[in-house]
Amino acid sequence: MSKMFGELIKMALQQEQPQRLLFLFAKAESGDETNTAGLVKGHKSGTIEPRMCVDKLPSELSKYSDLVKEADSVAKDWNFVFIAGLSGQDGVAPSTEMAEQYLNKMTNDLSAGQNIAQYVVFDREGKPIEMMVS
Repeated sequence: MSKMFGELIKMALQQEQPQRLLFLFAKAESGDETNTAGLVKGHKSGTIEPRMCVDKLPSELSKYSDLVKEADSVAKDWNFVFIAGLSGQDGVAPSTEMAEQYLNKMTNDLSAGQNIAQYVVFDREGKPIEMMVS
């Protein structure tokens, strides 16, 4: 499934303005109940806590497994990575300093249970995940 990650990188590289990718690694804690809102078998409830963030230029990434390895060298207690893109201006990619406020926003969105639909989410194996706020 890391093929989808490769497609994400390819799309970022094809944008009109240079991009910086934002990554928020998070740990999910499953609840004991199934999701009663949809009563859909297999959907679980729980909480998700931010663990660490990093920003990278698309050119700094090649394989999802490399991103996982790098993240694990810092902390292994994560199950999901939330990804967003930040567009540059006038042919210049956003700096790491510019990315910091957006990484803080991602962290706050996740912590506060805000809408997370604008983020692409992968599990540790690179499978895309769809999450709903309840």
